[in-house]
Amino acid sequence: MQFNQNSKGKNQVANYEGAPAYRLSPEWELYTSVVTAALSDNFYEKASDRLTKIRGLIQICDHEFVARLAVYTREHMHLRSIPIVLAVELAKVHSGDDLVRKMTSRVIQRADEITELLAYYQTANLRKGLRKKLNRLSKQLQAGLQIAFNKFDEYQFAKYNRDAEIKLRDALFLVHPKAKDDAQQLIFNKIVEDNLQTPYTWETELSVLGQTKFNSEKEKKETFARKWEELIDSEKLGYMALLRNLRNILEFEVSTNHIRRVFETIGDRKKVLRSKQLPFRFLAAYRELSKVSSGFAPKLMSALEAAVKVSAENIAGFDESTKVLVACDVSGSMQIAISPKSSIQNYDIGLMLGMLLKSRCENVVSGIFGDTWKIVNLPDSGVLSNVDAFYKREGEVGYSTNGYLVVKDLIDRKIVMDKIMIFTDCQLWDSWGRTSMKDVWKTYKSIAPGAKLYLFDLAGYGNVPLDITSDDVHLISGWSDKIFDILSAIDNGSDALKEIKAIEL
Repeated sequence: MQFNQNSKGKNQVANYEGAPAYRLSPEWELYTSVVTAALSDNFYEKASDRLTKIRGLIQICDHEFVARLAVYTREHMHLRSIPIVLAVELAKVHSGDDLVRKMTSRVIQRADEITELLAYYQTANLRKGLRKKLNRLSKQLQAGLQIAFNKFDEYQFAKYNRDAEIKLRDALFLVHPKAKDDAQQLIFNKIVEDNLQTPYTWETELSVLGQTKFNSEKEKKETFARKWEELIDSEKLGYMALLRNLRNILEFEVSTNHIRRVFETIGDRKKVLRSKQLPFRFLAAYRELSKVSSGFAPKLMSALEAAVKVSAENIAGFDESTKVLVACDVSGSMQIAISPKSSIQNYDIGLMLGMLLKSRCENVVSGIFGDTWKIVNLPDSGVLSNVDAFYKREGEVGYSTNGYLVVKDLIDRKIVMDKIMIFTDCQLWDSWGRTSMKDVWKTYKSIAPGAKLYLFDLAGYGNVPLDITSDDVHLISGWSDKIFDILSAIDNGSDALKEIKAIEL
């Protein structure tokens, strides 16, 4: 990015489209960078550049803020890789107290995250060979991992005891955890002896079956159907695994009774809340079901709609007295997958979050923008169906990022809104080169002085089209429905950084 600073303010820059923008403070930039990081290339930025930026920001940000941010991304946003990055990188630059230990013990919530952290530590410190790495392993990082080792039982260790460069056995020798009791010591001994009981998981069961030779496709289909039925009966199929395999379950034609059990599980309120799924997981499953020629597919799609409504229960909505506008960026820069293995794009995430919010508001106008801005009226019947209805209109408004047209339309029609929500990568501009977002917002505030603008940053490029420190402009970032907790906090006089800083370590 070329920063064109001028005499009006050191934080004024040009965004990736060359339009006027504002540079975020280091803490704001770190926050937006990590909660939107899949550590893969995106439209304007390579993964390596994002990682370099995060490392640099950690060095200049308050270290306690970084530790709290790591905990926030793991416990509230339910991200896995980026909290590990924050823990390892903070350990490089911070010492003298137990901050890194506390943070590390909190961000490790799955057994395989122990070995993932050590693998990233090896990469980040340019070290090869386990023994060499042990000699330089951060003591506080080690202390945090020692606590983490006592969180898991034999099943959890065995489930993630993978044949990777760093195995659980290696990690145990590196970290030297102290067992909390005799039972835990027996588990540690089994790790050392590589004698953990093989876990009953859907992956291991299907892996064995996948190596079997069948006499016919019919035999294969019937055998897999029985195995899926067995897995459903065992209740060992986790909620995420179930979401990812709905299409397989239907295509192998499991029994009607088992399909009924899947319906019940998908829509079970307690299981939905306990699963802590990112919203786009439901969307991915919904789209897969739309491709299946099964009479049960529509019912399962309805079950997913019910599940999404449950996941949105805690989103603070707005009543009929609050006029809300939801605008989703469908420009070209939004149409890139969040990771190489995913079909979900920032485009999808913006639509998904926008429709989740719409479902919680009683007086809401929604639409999409690119070259132009278009209001699209959709029923309140479904979140996922509305996302797909928007998605099918891809190309209708073009592929630029003329977000200013959302506000300009309100000015032209003299419409007063209380809250304007824009879901975008924040690289807004005027492709005709005449108008800035700052100018139209200033004009709009003269006719709607009580209006507030909320920018939902889905990409974390480090700049925003408006000054978030004034003029009722607020910044929220991330891909989880938990971003709406920040929206609620803003209305109570807080903001994202204040909420992160309030997290206890």
